[in-house]
Amino acid sequence: MAITLTYLQEQLRPQLDALNEIIVTTLTSGSELTNSIVSTYLKNKGKLLRPIVTLLSAQFFGGINNKALLGAAALEMLHNASLIHDDVIDEATERRGKPTINSVWSNHVAVLVGDFFVTGALRCGVEAGDGRILSALADMGRDLSLGEIDQVDFARNHNIDEATYMEIIRAKTASLFECCAAVGGYANDAPQTAIDELRRYARLLGICFQIKDDTFDYYNDPIIGKPTGNDLREGKVTLPLIYALRRDDMPERDEMLALINKETLTCEDIDRLVDYAKRAGGIEYAYETMERLRDEASAILSPYQPDETVDRFREIFDYVIERKL
Repeated sequence: MAITLTYLQEQLRPQLDALNEIIVTTLTSGSELTNSIVSTYLKNKGKLLRPIVTLLSAQFFGGINNKALLGAAALEMLHNASLIHDDVIDEATERRGKPTINSVWSNHVAVLVGDFFVTGALRCGVEAGDGRILSALADMGRDLSLGEIDQVDFARNHNIDEATYMEIIRAKTASLFECCAAVGGYANDAPQTAIDELRRYARLLGICFQIKDDTFDYYNDPIIGKPTGNDLREGKVTLPLIYALRRDDMPERDEMLALINKETLTCEDIDRLVDYAKRAGGIEYAYETMERLRDEASAILSPYQPDETVDRFREIFDYVIERKL
């Protein structure tokens, strides 16, 4: 059976409904404009994958309590704040097929709304009443910011290898998944060694999530909402092309290396690089890497007795690799 997002959400429907209520209550204010923008944004909310990981972690370590719900809400609001700010940076006009806040209002308003989401996350973190949760949120925010800055730095220099790429996506994407695992553990006062093990699983999941996201850049799909080669247009070299550029048996390899180091890439340049990455087996290599990460994650779970929560963790990995958007 193919694992769908709806299936994963339905396994935790009452808890996700409670979490959404916390988010709505926290983000309700005396500002009519803010309420209008926030409510519109929340109607088009994303996958809730990170709250699902947080709640499963809490379930894994003893149970989903109010502290776990508050921590999951904080993480989801921080995640959404980063997306709102990303849309400003990328000058994006759509996300999930809907107009972005910056395209409807302005960059100024979008940045302020993103900041408002951050303050909501901090309020939930404080209400959880656990300094470890606040510390985990702070560490995650630091990693996420540094990962994005490093990506900009390497994009400028067009100098990136697979190890560097993995470290960047660990910081800018997997750190959030790691924090989800930690918050669920702290909510139940789980032993730090056990939390660290589940964080390892979540790190692999987050890395896999970003690799899959990066493969979307090689195909033009209006559902995803970004044109083919958009990462390259922004100077980002991702795993399929990194692998392809290692292929010294490919006749065009030196030409492609010279192309990637151009100051500005034309649409034709981008099309050629995308086509080269595909022909050189870059997409297949990305999927092989994701399968390897899934095997590593499965090994982390193997000492635990099979139950519904362990099964869900395995299924989430399947979903991340198989998802279409």
